[in-house]
Amino acid sequence: MGLNLEELRDFLDEKVDQYNNPQFIESDPIQIPHRFSEKEDMEIAGFLTATISWGNRTSIIKSAERMMGLLGDSPYDFIMNHNESQLEKIDGSVHRTFNSTDLLFFIKALQFLYQKRSGLEGIFNRYQTPQSLQPAIHHLKTEFFSITHPLRTCKHLPDPFKGSAAKRINMFLRWMVRKDKRGVDFGIWDEISPSVLSCPLDLHSGNVARKLGLIDRRQNDSKTVSQLDEKLRLLDPNDPVKYDFALFGLGIFERF
Repeated sequence: MGLNLEELRDFLDEKVDQYNNPQFIESDPIQIPHRFSEKEDMEIAGFLTATISWGNRTSIIKSAERMMGLLGDSPYDFIMNHNESQLEKIDGSVHRTFNSTDLLFFIKALQFLYQKRSGLEGIFNRYQTPQSLQPAIHHLKTEFFSITHPLRTCKHLPDPFKGSAAKRINMFLRWMVRKDKRGVDFGIWDEISPSVLSCPLDLHSGNVARKLGLIDRRQNDSKTVSQLDEKLRLLDPNDPVKYDFALFGLGIFERF
């Protein structure tokens, strides 16, 4: 578009304002954790929903609803207090290639994290750096699969240290960390600054970012995430990932 920095900021701020509001929730997977009021329920519902957030959003929401049903619509209590007979009812496909084997292990691993590692928030608090949460995503995967696990399930958590853009986990972290009064993101993790968040990068947001001159690399990988971080932090160093709403809205709703 050939915009200078100020013009680009003004354009994207306008788009953030347009899309960062409760109406966004109606068609987005974030609606699943919004159905809960307890912090741990929001975390676990958000994490599991983000894990399966690829493909058609209507299908993602339907699959996530079914997954919450399998957890008795009380995800934290189920994670911590389930019995074998409850686990036996979990069978078949959950969402595309994420099946019952994967969900059963995720239940086991999440129980381990909450019993032994201060939960999901504890992992990210422990391994965050002053610049980034990408190392913490790497350590989450390490901790998650430190117990006996099916090899097939490893593919369902990303590792930025191996080049992944980690789109779904970065989206989950936006949900948990960003603090504003717009009613979309939860902002329930107090020990992490929104300034170290990374934008969820996928095909749509990547294409929009290239058209706007925010990135120039062709691959949607961890290096491109770092490049996008650098540019978005110039636009707003305190809350760079608010621009996810702009990139997403322009790509999905406006076919920019």
